Amino acid sequence: MFRKRGRGFSISGLFLAWLGSAALAEPALPAAAQAGDLIFRKGTEGVSQMVMGVDQGLYSHVGMLVGRKGRWQVLHATPSEKPGQADGVVLDSLDFFLAPQRSQAFAVYHVQEGSAAQRQSAVQWALAQQGRGFEIVNASKGIYCTTLVWQAWTLAGLDWPVSLTEVTLPLLKGQYLLPSALQKSQRIRHIQ
Repeated sequence: MFRKRGRGFSISGLFLAWLGSAALAEPALPAAAQAGDLIFRKGTEGVSQMVMGVDQGLYSHVGMLVGRKGRWQVLHATPSEKPGQADGVVLDSLDFFLAPQRSQAFAVYHVQEGSAAQRQSAVQWALAQQGRGFEIVNASKGIYCTTLVWQAWTLAGLDWPVSLTEVTLPLLKGQYLLPSALQKSQRIRHIQ
């Protein structure tokens, strides 16, 4: 134990205090990140492995950044990641979205060409989808991660052509918008 001006402190106490403050820190995003930008992650769950097996891309999931620096949240359509939470469109903290038990890697992509009004409209539409059901088998009944962010921007007026992929699996058949199709789009630019 060390003493300084009559007060005692220990190395282990300082380490624990530092560790606690580090655990509360939000993951660092680039300064250029804005609400409406996309955040991709390589997930750890079984559904993530399935998506990556079909897609052959770097990431299995995507969400939309909402909020601002130091207070980022991620709006995304997902199977339930919390006990008692239904599958659907949810708003999670950035640290929850990127926690190691859910994310092996991530990347932030800036949506280009959209005006400030389109950006605001895309975020507002996406936020209004909270609680909407997650549905990948029959997308007419719900929404999934890529269609949530793509629809938000296209409904805000951004011309965003995408390629759909034909998927033929025992329980999953049809045309799907996969994460790599968004990631490769000329409408977005990698910023981290």
